[in-house]
Amino acid sequence: MHETFMRRALEIAREALDEPGALPYAAVVVKDGHIVGEGLNRANGRFDPTSHGEVEAIRDACARLGTLDLSGCDLYTTAEPCSMCVATMYLSGIQRLYYALAVPESAAFMARLAALDPKWRRRIAAADLRREVSLPMDQRQMPAEAVLKDEVQALFDEFAKRLGA
Repeated sequence: MHETFMRRALEIAREALDEPGALPYAAVVVKDGHIVGEGLNRANGRFDPTSHGEVEAIRDACARLGTLDLSGCDLYTTAEPCSMCVATMYLSGIQRLYYALAVPESAAFMARLAALDPKWRRRIAAADLRREVSLPMDQRQMPAEAVLKDEVQALFDEFAKRLGA
């Protein structure tokens, strides 16, 4: 059964061969033995850094099922997901992950592409991204600063109050 779902992810990934700006990172979301979401990495073609195969498959599954809760769903993907995709999986409740290539193999593939054309160059390597997002805000390479905290807190409080919380 696992091979069937991974073969579908591979079939979707093959679409990248003929679609400018797409990469062969594809995923499917499976619930109760049925595919409920599919996605392909179209980040460069859409000028959307969040358009990774896993995120697109999760978006598709949520839209099809009319929910943000994908508890009980599995995700099959052609390569080990990046930190953004893993976070999206956790936020949506994905139960289990199945993947083909690991991060080192994926990184080697991206390095080959980047050597041919700088548009494929990653801003940050997957391993570095994992490390950065695990650090407290004040220890990350990207400077961060809180602005208008009190005003935003007041809005959040008002919103919660209107919902009865």
